[in-house]
Amino acid sequence: MDKVDGVVIGAGVVGLAVARALMQDAPTSSRDWLVLESTDAIGTGTSSRNSEVIHAGIYYPQGSLKAQLCVQGREMLYHYAQARGVSHQRCGKLIVATHVSQLAALEGILEKAHANGVTDVVMLTAQQAQLMEPQLSCVGALHSPSTGIVDSHGLMLALQGDFENAGGIVALNSPVASATCRDDGIVLHMVDGSELLASTVVNAAGLTAPWLAQKFEGLFAHHVPKAFFAKGNYFTLSGKSPFSRLIYPVPEAAGLGVHLTLDLGGQAKFGPDVQWVDGPDDLVVSSAHEQVFYHEVRKYWPALADGALLPGYAGIRPKISGPNDRAADFCIQGPAVHGVRGLVNLFGMESPGLTSALAIGEAVVQALK
Repeated sequence: MDKVDGVVIGAGVVGLAVARALMQDAPTSSRDWLVLESTDAIGTGTSSRNSEVIHAGIYYPQGSLKAQLCVQGREMLYHYAQARGVSHQRCGKLIVATHVSQLAALEGILEKAHANGVTDVVMLTAQQAQLMEPQLSCVGALHSPSTGIVDSHGLMLALQGDFENAGGIVALNSPVASATCRDDGIVLHMVDGSELLASTVVNAAGLTAPWLAQKFEGLFAHHVPKAFFAKGNYFTLSGKSPFSRLIYPVPEAAGLGVHLTLDLGGQAKFGPDVQWVDGPDDLVVSSAHEQVFYHEVRKYWPALADGALLPGYAGIRPKISGPNDRAADFCIQGPAVHGVRGLVNLFGMESPGLTSALAIGEAVVQALK
């Protein structure tokens, strides 16, 4: 049986950021580390099926991991992207109220943002917002200048490069079937029948993290949350975007509403919506939702023309709270919680996971200490 110092399961943006942080923290003599990815490429799951937004840290409850790690991770991400030449843009965004009944919600979001330390968020009148974005229809808005966008694949390639340059190996087509937690480490049983003994294991498997954790012999089942899957459909805009900033409506219960985001080429896309599904494999854009998108987008952009929306892509949020539950926080579950030495499970790494990835890496380092 081969033995290594550590393994990160999952080569999404969070897994790669965690692997990089652990490698940087490891002594030179203990850098025999692997990232095991079940598919044939890095970042093929949630990491490549999101809005690529660098969130400011506005929406999350004060003191939550999402709030702390988003605010910390945002600045880490901007610095890292600048240093590594990863394409990004601090374009800012507007959160808009389209009816007077939503103005109180904007005030609440402003208070939450300031409580989280995001003090550059300011309230705008409708006229001020429309001076910034003439095509916008609203009765009031918040401006978040520190929100941005990033090339998520470029980011993951940079993280992979840092990990590999320090001596780590990313092994593709390497699915883990189960594991056994022992006194001398954790034995990973691979789908191909091979076994691997690791002193440290981080389960960063994203959508399948709870399923995989259930396969860890020696980890009590009550430490593993139930997985829920919230699908989000995206539609792209044919033609040039009329907006230079991201446009978000007042948030919904399980998501941030059908918002407009831009890629680094200026292409606009709308989404995601929230569609609860039974599993992580339904990635076909639901064309039945198209008219809902038109209806929602026209609340803040009435000039959206018929036929301007084209099916884009869909992603799945790896949730650990259901449609009738209060939204769950990030769950970084280390030995202090479950008692298994050398094991960290990452559950519910949904938005703002991309923004928070570098900060999550540091949090995992601390969880193992």
